[in-house]
Amino acid sequence: MSYIDRVKPIVDQTISTLASADFETDPIAGEKYSRQTSIISSAYKRHGTILERAMLESLRESNRHKVWREDAFRVSHAADQLIGHQADMALLPYGESIRTLQIDMMVFDSADQTLRAYEVKRGFGKFDAGKIRSIRRDLIVTQMLLKSYGELAGYKAERAEAKIIFYYSRRSIPRPYSLVGPELNDHFGFPVYDLVEEANVYFKQQLYDLLDRI
Repeated sequence: MSYIDRVKPIVDQTISTLASADFETDPIAGEKYSRQTSIISSAYKRHGTILERAMLESLRESNRHKVWREDAFRVSHAADQLIGHQADMALLPYGESIRTLQIDMMVFDSADQTLRAYEVKRGFGKFDAGKIRSIRRDLIVTQMLLKSYGELAGYKAERAEAKIIFYYSRRSIPRPYSLVGPELNDHFGFPVYDLVEEANVYFKQQLYDLLDRI
């Protein structure tokens, strides 16, 4: 099955959900424009999930990358407490869990023997200070545990890195912890950005067709 054929089902399901959803009619906009506005607003929110799947499936096209999603990355008490100066340099054993994190994309690159964990955001808006602190904390915690996680998963990584992708280039976390969409091809050494844009074009086409039917 081709890359786009693996991505189309999540796009089609998203469009189907938007088409069948009930929205309130604003007294000023009227039924047509209220519904169009609500569908577009909901499409923005659901687009992040499509981006995650599109990136993951794009890397499955690569011979040098192994990619998967981790829904329950274990965070130990030691990692959760060791936050401060140079905490991101510490390496801690993986296994104990006082809480878990969802990692959108785990990638082992056989070319440079590096295991990387990625959180994927649309990156078209800004987070408040509290959310930024939470994101940064989770990145550092993941960084500390990632190398040991990889070893338990059977990957003898020479390096381990946690990063966040702000696809539409509005970084809430600075380099080197963050990436933006146009940097993805060079970062992975594979046309990830081009493939994701292929999925975005399909999503836009289906969304516009839905709006035209209203």
